[in-house]
Amino acid sequence: MRKIILSFLQQLLFWILFFNAARLIFILYYLNIIIIEKIRFSEVMGVFFHSLKLDLATACYIMIIPFFILAIQSVWSPRWLNLINKVYAGFVIIVYSLTAAGEMGIYAEWKTKLTYKVVKYLSHPGEIFNSAETGTFYLLIIIFILIITAGIVTYLKVFYLNLERVDRKLSYSIAFIVFVPGLLFIGLRGGVRQIPINQSESYFSDHNILNIAAVNNAFNLYISIFENLRNFDHNPYVFMDKGLATGIMKKIYTSPADSAQSMLKTDRPNIVLLIFESWSADLVEELGGEPGITPEFSKMAKKGILFDQVYASGSRSEQGMASILGGFPAHPVSSITVQPDKFVKLPSIVKVLKKNGYSTSFYFGGQLIYGNIKSYIIFNGFDKIMEDDDFPENLPQGKLGIHDEFTLGYMERDIGNMKQPFFATLFTLSTHSPWDQPYSKPLQWGENEREYINAALYTDHCLGEFIQKAELNPWFDNTLFIIVADHSHNSYRNWHPASKEYHKIPMLFYGKVIKDTFQGTVCHKLGNQHDIAATLLGQMKLPANDFHYSKDLLNTSSPEFAYYTTEDGVGWIRPYGYFTYDKGPDFYYWWTDPNLADSIKQEGKAYLQTVFGEYMDN
Repeated sequence: MRKIILSFLQQLLFWILFFNAARLIFILYYLNIIIIEKIRFSEVMGVFFHSLKLDLATACYIMIIPFFILAIQSVWSPRWLNLINKVYAGFVIIVYSLTAAGEMGIYAEWKTKLTYKVVKYLSHPGEIFNSAETGTFYLLIIIFILIITAGIVTYLKVFYLNLERVDRKLSYSIAFIVFVPGLLFIGLRGGVRQIPINQSESYFSDHNILNIAAVNNAFNLYISIFENLRNFDHNPYVFMDKGLATGIMKKIYTSPADSAQSMLKTDRPNIVLLIFESWSADLVEELGGEPGITPEFSKMAKKGILFDQVYASGSRSEQGMASILGGFPAHPVSSITVQPDKFVKLPSIVKVLKKNGYSTSFYFGGQLIYGNIKSYIIFNGFDKIMEDDDFPENLPQGKLGIHDEFTLGYMERDIGNMKQPFFATLFTLSTHSPWDQPYSKPLQWGENEREYINAALYTDHCLGEFIQKAELNPWFDNTLFIIVADHSHNSYRNWHPASKEYHKIPMLFYGKVIKDTFQGTVCHKLGNQHDIAATLLGQMKLPANDFHYSKDLLNTSSPEFAYYTTEDGVGWIRPYGYFTYDKGPDFYYWWTDPNLADSIKQEGKAYLQTVFGEYMDN
């Protein structure tokens, strides 16, 4: 019986050590970020202490099946039971190793753990491969194999006891069968407590990477999948009575007057919408970034209308598309673009413009299937949609698709054939890894984001060439160019991913169609991408009532706020304060003014509750 108990304890210990070994590899893999953020060694070591309770809970979950095997072996121990236990352990090691390698792969780009939302992207493995730098992809494969190999060998050679001949005492067997389940139950709940343990147990630092490392991969993924499957039939972000939330929403959207000024020379300009992949505000000098990354954008800002307080509501391209074209804010858990039964109920800028005589087109050098963007673009009713295979075969491509200079060049030539007025949209891709653009990389700073800022320099160069060529066309003088990012990206400043600075993006209206008195102006109104609908349609004197989350940023009386979503929560910005809240760990970040905490909390939570409620009801 002693062997039974020893086997149980050794297996339990193995899982805790295995979790920490994978955690150590994650920390070493991102050691450069830890050095850049100047995190103290003692705080890094705190990861292993603060992870212990959640690791123990996860190990207790894993040990449920081995317990039943050991319970049988306490009274009967055929050899094949050992085989079952080994196969089970090997399977768990492989799955956990996959989560560990996957998390190393996504953290640099998404600054999050492996979640239900991320797992859904695995339905398009080719896109995942193309998005990753080749060397990084194969390095992660090697790490994955090494973790599996080391885990299985260590488990079998050091921690597993083959049980074939066991000294049995009935009383001991009964005690094991009766008491151990209770101990497992207490362990997996995190102790004797009313509320079961969750990820917040491992949150301890202001440095996101340490919290990510401390939270157990398997536990987090299990909770994410379980919660999201459960959330298919109800809103998980209900923080208050629906009537109260509705009242708050009505109040924050109330505008005392329509004080919008007409800034365009015509109500029916041609419109060129350029959606820039992953552009952070830190790329632009006028938005607080370092000079020299996007000089062409800066030149245009001096002649256009720059919006310097705009934030991306989401962190994925498909979320950005729904926000820009449909005026619908991003939300946690999922994206409305992946569910056709829901996005067909959204309004559409494209459809409004088509009703008013516009011809329309959409260009993207990659594959639109990722994130189900293609279905959403088709729903919007563009007259012409072009993705990678639709362009001439001789256009140079990288792993993700056709480089920006060639898609922009093609569009500049193509829209000259469109009936005016036209609405032409292009989605860039070169500022997405693997950064294989055909251009020199002269910026030798930026540390962990050096490749990113050089990619932005390339796209900015392509933008400058595009505008120079566009100026030679007869349609140029009557065209409004709108440049906006689909979402932000980690920058050389390495903002915390829950911070407002991380989510800030550039937005610019540009063109000779803007009245001379407004060229070179800056709009300081707080807003989001989903405010483009009301802002643009307001200038065109077209109704925007269907876009009820959109406000006119050029109306001086419109309310000032910005919203963004995290993986499981909300960010809320007012001129007088802001916060970020994550529901999973029940964790708040950044109170600007503690005296305003309650009112700001209510507004932000009411906004998330309302947006997600509408998403569920659609």
